[in-house]
Amino acid sequence: MPTRTSHTRKLRGHVSAGHGRIGKHRKHPGGRGLAGGQHHNRIHMDKYHPGYFGKVGMRYFHKTKNQYWRPAVNVDKLWTLVDAESRAKALENKEIAPVVDLIRSGYAKVLGNGRLPRRPIIVKARYVSSVAEKKIKASGGAVILSA
Repeated sequence: MPTRTSHTRKLRGHVSAGHGRIGKHRKHPGGRGLAGGQHHNRIHMDKYHPGYFGKVGMRYFHKTKNQYWRPAVNVDKLWTLVDAESRAKALENKEIAPVVDLIRSGYAKVLGNGRLPRRPIIVKARYVSSVAEKKIKASGGAVILSA
């Protein structure tokens, strides 16, 4: 922006430059950032940020995330985990059933959303929902639970 169009050019000669004589334009009159949230800026915090201060819930000491690792994959994505060669062979011959090891693919649980092609598939997984198991067995496949 050229200097000639800046607001300060219009304010030359006006002592306080629009910031008032009494209040004055000082650096950080209320404190920097979120200062005073429980003191002089309390009304603002209570009105616009309710629940900002305080705690909620229970503490969990030494929480290890390993025991909660359970990425899921839906039934309709199972065939994407089969490599291209095996998929081509399995789709032309109904006797061949590819084995999908979900742990190796980075998944732990099979969920039942979607549809499976009418081709058998063997699924190795730690956890399988009941709907997913029904769909896999209906397509002629099998479910193997592995640790």
